[in-house]
Amino acid sequence: MISILRGIVASVGLDHIDVVVGGIGFRVHVTPAFAQGTARDEEITVYTSMIVREDSMTLYGFESCDERDVFTTLMSVSGIGPKIALAALAVLRPDDLRRAVRDQDLATLQRIPGVGKKSAQRMALEIGDKLGTPAALPGAEATPAPAPSEDAVASEVSVALVGLGWSESQAAKAIEKLAGSGLGASDMLRAALVSLGGGRG
Repeated sequence: MISILRGIVASVGLDHIDVVVGGIGFRVHVTPAFAQGTARDEEITVYTSMIVREDSMTLYGFESCDERDVFTTLMSVSGIGPKIALAALAVLRPDDLRRAVRDQDLATLQRIPGVGKKSAQRMALEIGDKLGTPAALPGAEATPAPAPSEDAVASEVSVALVGLGWSESQAAKAIEKLAGSGLGASDMLRAALVSLGGGRG
């Protein structure tokens, strides 16, 4: 697995750069902003993720380990492949993504090319806290708000399940199985989806 390249930039495209390392050229797919900020003949260090398919081996490159880790986490979401994951980093910084996921900000997530409402819901659900906490989070030291009641949690989960394509009766049955579990909305939603066999759409 190729995780870091350090070499000389041989050419720059709209969405890729060619990096020569030890006499071997590697084509690395990057965001347009990364490509535009790179110049031919400069020495560069690129953090990479290598995606191996049956008919291809493709390198995706990033300016930091953090971006690469976010890219990898995004691809853990069903329906999100490397192109959409890279597009996410083209329009949102890692901390912007963290805040959007934390706040269930579907409008921000839908700014990513190829991501519609249901894909955004899956991202917010399946990523959970895998991306970590945004840096310099306003109010991070504030007293935590009281936990919502079990009925409020159940209602929130029901709305989310219906939004993901399940019927109200299916949602109600899945939530009923989790009654008294003490789970928060995010964890209960995950558990309900497991019970139902996964999200739809």
